[in-house]
Amino acid sequence: VSTQCSGSSGINAEYGGVALVGTVAMYTLLNLMSVNGVSASVTVSVLGYCMLPMCVLAGVSAVLSLKGVLGVILCGVTVSWAAFASSKLFVSVLAMYDQQPLVGYPCAIMYGVFAVLTVF
Repeated sequence: VSTQCSGSSGINAEYGGVALVGTVAMYTLLNLMSVNGVSASVTVSVLGYCMLPMCVLAGVSAVLSLKGVLGVILCGVTVSWAAFASSKLFVSVLAMYDQQPLVGYPCAIMYGVFAVLTVF
């Protein structure tokens, strides 16, 4: 809804594609890294739950332009928050306590792509 308010309603397919590819990639990566493995539903749930900061960013972008310094700062904080939260949940569920940076990096890349789609 917030992307439609800002005038860029034609990119819904990109959001779905990024979400699908990112979820499959995280599911594959987590199953390769962990001993126990993770189900697809847990992967989708954690990635979707930690998408909440991105929704706040999208709401802000409907009101303010995020193409300046403020946008860079807000995007950095939002991506860091979402990546930290999702990697913390994955690490605690899969008992991979020493591997949080390794899990957080691909999460940050995925949420960073969402932030770029939100800004532009």
